[in-house]
Amino acid sequence: MISLTKKRELNISATIPSAQPSHISAASGLVCIGPIAYVVADDELHLGVFSTSVPEPGRLIRLFEGALPDIKDERKRQKPDLEALVLVPAFQGFPHGALLAFGSGSRPNRCRGALLSLDRLGAVCGSSHELDMSPILGPLYDAFAELNIEGAVVVGGELRLFQRGNKRHPDNAIIRYPLSPVLDALQSAHADPIDPSAINRLSLGLIEGVPFCFTDAASMPNGDMVFCGVAEDTEDAYRDGPCIGAAIGIIGNDGHLFSLQQLDRPYKVEGISARLDGDRLDLLLVTDADDPAMPAMLLSTSIAI
Repeated sequence: MISLTKKRELNISATIPSAQPSHISAASGLVCIGPIAYVVADDELHLGVFSTSVPEPGRLIRLFEGALPDIKDERKRQKPDLEALVLVPAFQGFPHGALLAFGSGSRPNRCRGALLSLDRLGAVCGSSHELDMSPILGPLYDAFAELNIEGAVVVGGELRLFQRGNKRHPDNAIIRYPLSPVLDALQSAHADPIDPSAINRLSLGLIEGVPFCFTDAASMPNGDMVFCGVAEDTEDAYRDGPCIGAAIGIIGNDGHLFSLQQLDRPYKVEGISARLDGDRLDLLLVTDADDPAMPAMLLSTSIAI
């Protein structure tokens, strides 16, 4: 089993007046650039920016206009459900790359995305560009009983999305697209739907009758992918359930599952970042507390590969 070490809680500076606590609780996607952790949360309209080395409060960068209700059930109905955050290499108009965040697609109001330009040091610069993700998410409704995109990676010239299953539909999959047409479509006002180039379905096993399902992924230099997953006892993509177990695994560039190791505690890990150091993979992960009063955590571990 894998043990995790707590590095910090995802507290934020109280610069935005709200009845909500001054922290991110439902962290759902993670990209690390140097000592900075960028975090999306599924019930926020902002991107969180945190230090990975010191526990000082983080800050928020607005992604979407408006405000969400403070009442939990109403907030859940209206949230954009941002579940995936991925670093995109340099492309036209973004000479130092960008961060791409997007919703799960599990409801019609969860198909928004955001594109944020980076400077040469990897810091966000300029305002967020709101995107309609339906050109790539729309065609997937026919492929899955319940669409629920939870992670994304860029490998070479390919964007790979990670579909998360559930107890009723344990339909995990890696969905592949050529990256350049996707970026063009997302920035177009009238883009045609884009079909994936491939869909690779995988089974991650069970614990106490509950399937392990993808919650995020990160790419490795050779094209392999490391992912985190949880066994959440729920039968759909909307309702939360108790987390029975959690795991970290590696999938080859060809889509085959190499390994799956369970965590020693059932943290609901929903974001992962990876850095290769020789034959060791150093990982950072963020959690979804499933409780607005509790801050999400940044956790660390290393695994041999």
